[in-house]
Amino acid sequence: MKTPEIILGVDPGFGRMGWGVIKKESNGTWRAVAWGCVNTTPKSPLSDRLMVLRDELKEVIKKYRPTSAAVEKLFFFNNAKTAMDVGQARGVILLTIIDAGLNVAEFTPLQVKQAMTGYGKAEKGQIQRMVAVILGLKEKIKSDDAADALAIALCAGQCQKWNLLCGKK
Repeated sequence: MKTPEIILGVDPGFGRMGWGVIKKESNGTWRAVAWGCVNTTPKSPLSDRLMVLRDELKEVIKKYRPTSAAVEKLFFFNNAKTAMDVGQARGVILLTIIDAGLNVAEFTPLQVKQAMTGYGKAEKGQIQRMVAVILGLKEKIKSDDAADALAIALCAGQCQKWNLLCGKK
C-alpha cells in the first residue's frame, strides 16, 4: 500500500509561527488534517523563543508524520531587527524540518498568492477563502498565520501535481 502524501506548511515567525498539515486523498483532492499556531512569550529572550518554535514543530512533525514540508520565504521587511529575528526563526524551522528527514520546498508570498488565486497581489481574505474552498472547510480559520501555513502546504501540493521543482532543496 502506498504511503499517503502529507504536507506540512509553515508560516515562519518568532512571535507566532503558523503551521498546517494537509493530506492527499485517494481521489487526488487535498484535505486539511490539522492547523494551528505556536506563540512565544514576547518578554522571553530570542533564544528561548527559538527553542519553543523548534520543540513545538518537532511535536507537530511527530504527531502528523508529514512526508514533505513547505516554508514561506522571507520577502522583505520594513524593520531590519524584525527581519533578522524572523530570519533566525526561519533557520530554526528549516533545520528542524531537515533534521526530521523531510524534503522542504520554499515559496515567496507572491508564489503562494499566485498558486491560490491566480493573482500575486491577492489580499489575505481572498487567500483564506480559497484555502477553505480547496480544502472543503466549513469553518473559518481563525488565525491568519495558520491559514497562510495551509496555503503554503497547498502551494507545495500543486507544484507536486504538475511535477515542478518548486524550490525544493
